[in-house]
Amino acid sequence: MNKKLGMTLLAALAVTGVGLVATVEAQQNQLANMTFFVTSAGKGSGADLGGLDGADAHCTALAKAAGAKATVWKAYLSTTAPGGDAGVNARDRIGKGPWKNAKGMVVAKNVNDLHSAANKLNKQNALTEKGEINPGGGDPVNQHDILTGSDPEGMYSTAGGDTTCGNWSKSGEGSAIVGHHDLRGLKPTRHMMSWNSSHGSRGCSQDQLKASGGAGLFYCFAAN
Repeated sequence: MNKKLGMTLLAALAVTGVGLVATVEAQQNQLANMTFFVTSAGKGSGADLGGLDGADAHCTALAKAAGAKATVWKAYLSTTAPGGDAGVNARDRIGKGPWKNAKGMVVAKNVNDLHSAANKLNKQNALTEKGEINPGGGDPVNQHDILTGSDPEGMYSTAGGDTTCGNWSKSGEGSAIVGHHDLRGLKPTRHMMSWNSSHGSRGCSQDQLKASGGAGLFYCFAAN
């Protein structure tokens, strides 16, 4: 190898190295500014999340591990209350927005935008805190059921019966309303489903959630 060719190769490698460093830095910045994600993993006990506090803590831990700067994280979950009293609405827990995914895309500008047809939530954009696409319908493993306990407007459900797996404290019998992050139904004729309110789960255990296309995952939003 002559000296001129060697210098050319070294220069090319240096440029490539600079490019890789810039790419990594850009990815780190996007993760640092992330304000929305789907949990990459549930808590492992089905829909028993330790209530809202336990779910919020899980969001916070995953966000911190990913390098997000936001420190106040809220799970997008509603709860019900006994005796007909008002429950907690998921939409009232998550701050004002806007919210960005791990790639820097704004998935919703504010609460009203999030609960409108204008939001950007779909399989490609409802990323995990690691910036990964969560598998959905048609994939070898389907995990598109996302726990919410909510109606399409993000309010606690008045459908009757258990819609929150005992306010996120059950891992056995019961049911919880789930959304489909990929907006896809289980049948070819049912492609457009709600991201936050598609159907009730078969049960509350990890195995029951898996059986209907879930894994105990939920949405997390930065509320600060």
